[in-house]
Amino acid sequence: MKSLPVLTRSDASTVRVHTLVIGSGAAGLNAAVQLRNNGVEDVLIVTEGLDQGTSINTGSDKQTYYKLSLCGAEADAPRLLAETFFNGHSMHGDLALAEAAGSARAFLNLVNLGVPFPRDAYGQFVGYKTDHDPRQRATSIGPYTSREMCRALIREVRRQKIAVREGRAVVELLVIEQNGIRRAAGAIAVNRRGQFEIYLADNVVFAVGGPGGLYRTSVYPAVHTGAIGLALLAGVKAQSLPESQYGLASIGFRWNVSGTYMQVIPRFISAAADGVSDAREFLRDTFDDAGRMNSMVFLKGYQWPFDPRKIDGSSLIDLLVYIETVQKGRRVFLDFRENPAGFSFAALSDEARTYLEKSKALQDTPIARLRQMNPAAIALYREHGIDLEKEPLEIAVCAQHNNGGLAGNRWWESVNTPHLFPVGEVNGSHGVYRPGGSALNSGQVGSMRAAEYIAHVYRSTDLDERAATARAQDAVAELCAWLEGCARAGRAWQVERAEIQERMSRAAAHIRSKAELDCAADEARRQWERLRADGCGYRGAQGAREALRNRQLCFAHRVYIEAVRFQVESGVGSRGSYIVLDPTGQPVHPKLGDEWRFLPENQLFRDRVLETLAESPDHIRHEWVPRRPIPETDLWFETAWAAFREGRIYAL
Repeated sequence: MKSLPVLTRSDASTVRVHTLVIGSGAAGLNAAVQLRNNGVEDVLIVTEGLDQGTSINTGSDKQTYYKLSLCGAEADAPRLLAETFFNGHSMHGDLALAEAAGSARAFLNLVNLGVPFPRDAYGQFVGYKTDHDPRQRATSIGPYTSREMCRALIREVRRQKIAVREGRAVVELLVIEQNGIRRAAGAIAVNRRGQFEIYLADNVVFAVGGPGGLYRTSVYPAVHTGAIGLALLAGVKAQSLPESQYGLASIGFRWNVSGTYMQVIPRFISAAADGVSDAREFLRDTFDDAGRMNSMVFLKGYQWPFDPRKIDGSSLIDLLVYIETVQKGRRVFLDFRENPAGFSFAALSDEARTYLEKSKALQDTPIARLRQMNPAAIALYREHGIDLEKEPLEIAVCAQHNNGGLAGNRWWESVNTPHLFPVGEVNGSHGVYRPGGSALNSGQVGSMRAAEYIAHVYRSTDLDERAATARAQDAVAELCAWLEGCARAGRAWQVERAEIQERMSRAAAHIRSKAELDCAADEARRQWERLRADGCGYRGAQGAREALRNRQLCFAHRVYIEAVRFQVESGVGSRGSYIVLDPTGQPVHPKLGDEWRFLPENQLFRDRVLETLAESPDHIRHEWVPRRPIPETDLWFETAWAAFREGRIYAL
C-alpha cells in the first residue's frame, strides 16, 4: 500500500465563508436556498456531488412526504400533528410542535419550486394514510419523491447562483473554544486530487445524512456513507442513536420492497447459497394457514418496517427472512411470476381482499396484479437491469433510516455546540416511531428553521479566525501524520470497512441481545484503537479519502454500539424496529426455538430520551433525560405579533 505525500500545513488552501453547508441532500440544499432567501449572501455548499447521497438516490414503491393535511373537511392543526409526532414516544415536544408548525410552509415551498405534488381541480393537495398516521396527511409523486425534491432545489440553487464545491469529502469538523464556549468553526475536506482544503465558517449547516456506511445489509444507496462520526469525534451531543428502522429491501439494486410489492402477494423463495439449488417456499413452515400467511404478506406493504408489536403478524415475515439469510446462510427471493402455494382470494382477510377488489387487482399472478396497480414499480427495476417478469428479486432485512442522530434545539442548533446546525437525517429529532414520510418533512422544516435562525441571530461575523486557523492547521498536520502511518498498516481500508459493517448488522440492527452487544462493544473498541494508532492501507487519492472516512465510520459504529448496549442494559426491552432476545423473555412463535424469546417493551422509557456524548475518544457517556412536553404557547395575536416584531421568538 502507498500513502499520499505528506502535506504540510501551508499546502492546504483556506476558504472563508459566513455559512458552510456540508452535504447536498434535500435538507442541505433547502438550507442553502433558505439562507439566501433570508438575506445571507455568503453561502457555500461543500459536497461529494450533487448526484450523491440518499435523497437523490433513493425511494420506495410510493415514496411518501408527510405533512399537515391540506384537503377535504377533516380537521387538522399544528397541535394535532405535533401530538401525532409526540405519540411516537421519546420525542421532545418542542421539536414535534416545530416540525408540525413549519410543515405547510415547507411543503408549499417545494410546490412553488415545481415539485408536482398531486392536487385536485380546486387546488386541494390530496392525501392518504401512512403508517402511524391517524389522518390522511401523506402525499407522494411516485417512487422518486425525494429525488424530484432535490432536482427542484438544485435548480433553485443554480438560479440563485449559490456557490457549490463538488468532489469534496469532509474529513474533520472544526470546533474551537471562543470566549469560554465551544463552537463550530468550519471543516476540513479532501478534494479528488487528495489535497486538503480548509473551510472557516461562522456557521456550519451539517447535512450529511444517515449512517448508511455502517451496515452490511443496507438499503441506503451505496454512494452514501454518512458522516455523523465527524461530529461525534468533535464532541457533539447525540440523542436516540439506538432508534433506527429496518425492513425488507432488494439488495442487488437497493430499494425498499414496501407498498404494492407486498400487496400483490408474491412468493417468498429460499435457495442455497448459489441462489438456484434447493429452492423452496419457506413461510408455510411457520404459518399453518395459507390464507393468514398471504394476508400478512399483504399487510407488510404498509406495515413495512420491522416492528416487535407485529411480531406475531406481518413482522414475523422479516424475522423468517432473517433466519434464512443470516442463520442458515441461504438467499431469499421474491417471485412475482407465480402465486404462493395455496393462494386464493377467498382465503385472504377482508382487508386484503377488499383492497385488491377496489384496486381491480384480481389477476391470476402477482406480476399481473403489480402491472395493474403500479406498472412503474416494474419499470423501476427494469431500469436497473432486473426484469420482474422473468426473474426473482433477491431481498434481505436492511437498515433504512436512523430516527436518532445529533441533538438539536427547536431551531435545529446543536445543544452543546453553538453555530452547528445538524439538519436532515443526521438530526435526531424523531422518537421511537414516526409516520412514514415524516423524515422528508423534518428535513425541510429543520433546514428552513436553521436558516432563519442564522439570518436573524448569527448574521454578524464573530468567528475568532486566528484560533480557527490554528486549529485547522493542527488538524491537517494530524491527518497528514495519520495518513503517513497508513503506509505501514497491515489491513486495507476495505477490510476495516467490512468489519465495521458486519459487526453493526450482526449486533446493532433489528436483532439485539446483551451477550452479542457485550462482545461487539469490546471488538469495536479494539478496532477503533487499532485504526486510530495504525491507520489502514490504501492506494491513491480516492483510497486516501476512504481511509480517512474509515476514521469517522469506525468511531461512529463504536458510539452506536455502546449506545445500543446501554439501552439494552437499561431494560428498555423491544420497541421501535428491533427486538431484544433474552432467555427469560416471551416466545416469538411456538414453531421457533427457545433462542427466539424476546423482552417486551418497558413503557416507562417512552417519556425519556437517551443522550450520548463522546467526552473524549476514550470515554463515551450516556444519560436518560425526561422528554420535553409539547409547549403551551401564547396565541393571542397582539402579544404574539409583538414577540415576532421584537425578535423574541429566537430566544431560547
